[in-house]
Amino acid sequence: MKVLLISANTEQFNMPVIPLGLACVSAAVAKAGHDVNMLDLMFETNVSAIIKKAITEFCPKCIGISVRNIDDQNFEAPVFLLDKVKEVISVCRELTDAPIVLGGAGYSIFPESTLTYLNADLGIACEGEIAFPVLLSRLENGHDLSGLPGLYIRSRSLQSAIEFAGRLDALTLPDPGILSVSMVKNKQLWIPVQTRRGCPLKCSYCSTPVIEGTIIRKRSPEIIADWIEKWAEAGCRKFFFVDNTFNLPPAYAKKLCRSITERNLDISWSCILYPKNVDEELVELLAAAGCKHVSLGFESGSEQILKNLNKRFLPEDVRKISTLLVHHNIERMGFLLLGTPGETRETVEESLAFVDSLQLDALKITAGVRIYPSTQLAEIAEKQGVITSQNNLLHPCFYLVPKLEGWLSERLKKWMASRPYVIR
Repeated sequence: MKVLLISANTEQFNMPVIPLGLACVSAAVAKAGHDVNMLDLMFETNVSAIIKKAITEFCPKCIGISVRNIDDQNFEAPVFLLDKVKEVISVCRELTDAPIVLGGAGYSIFPESTLTYLNADLGIACEGEIAFPVLLSRLENGHDLSGLPGLYIRSRSLQSAIEFAGRLDALTLPDPGILSVSMVKNKQLWIPVQTRRGCPLKCSYCSTPVIEGTIIRKRSPEIIADWIEKWAEAGCRKFFFVDNTFNLPPAYAKKLCRSITERNLDISWSCILYPKNVDEELVELLAAAGCKHVSLGFESGSEQILKNLNKRFLPEDVRKISTLLVHHNIERMGFLLLGTPGETRETVEESLAFVDSLQLDALKITAGVRIYPSTQLAEIAEKQGVITSQNNLLHPCFYLVPKLEGWLSERLKKWMASRPYVIR
């Protein structure tokens, strides 16, 4: 079957990256024997024209569309991104009656409401590498679609419970051949790397457990290092580990760093560290393997607020890790998430003072937190009347302690004026 896969995301935010999730699905579809064409709209200036060209020339029998982001999570002026995806679907509908299947991280958080809003035919929540090739086989042979795990059919809901892949090594990774020559030469392009899926930490506001499950599933460090080497040989030099907790479990992270170092690659990369279980050995291994930049998602400098967010570390843990990173010349970007349940003016000031003491290279501040379904924050917001049980949360809803409204924005504006390293 001819399958056209479209990455609908055109928002670059902090860095332009290839659509790793869709590329993995593309590799799985090709491995299953289908003729697949992947279209990344990130770098296209005339989206409508490129879609029309692809459909006219390729004549797909099924179209898969990846929905990465629902909105930009901006509390003060949120941008709803699904209308751009709706335009993509509209162009497809004009040219073909091929079934349109949705997937991607954003879709997986809101599978039913997104499917309805975009008026697509089908959707696969969470991991698509296994379910999508099975779906294509059933469509091709005219078989019944019911009972397929993770499949949503418009107006018929979920067909069978979502299942996560047990062994990530069994899933095919994409080759550098998916990149155009111009993309390889783009020095701003980052290659995303995912070494593990699933997170058991259950931070109060986080949607990762919904997307990836709560059990950590890992790829072999050797397979990951070989994959990175293949991309480096293709001319790619910048990599970004998208794992929310690169250092968990610590032994795995250390083995991965050693595997990368052994290949003596001319690359630089960044990752996200959970501010716990980071010792000097790990930081030394990070630096030796080419890590130049680390994101520290500590979210608050208040011990009480960290406890409210279900964080399993203390401000002192963050301070120690930050110091280790400085000693090994690894840049640090911190993250503050202000206005969450229990936040007061005093805890805000505590967080700002804590950040100043770290002397970070960069800081990202978020004031007001996006509410996602199936999270503790959503439960709190409903109990406090911020949202109702009828609200599907597809359109952005935010939590901000009422007593901080107005004051927090003005306080941050004044505080940031003398701190040019801060991003909002």
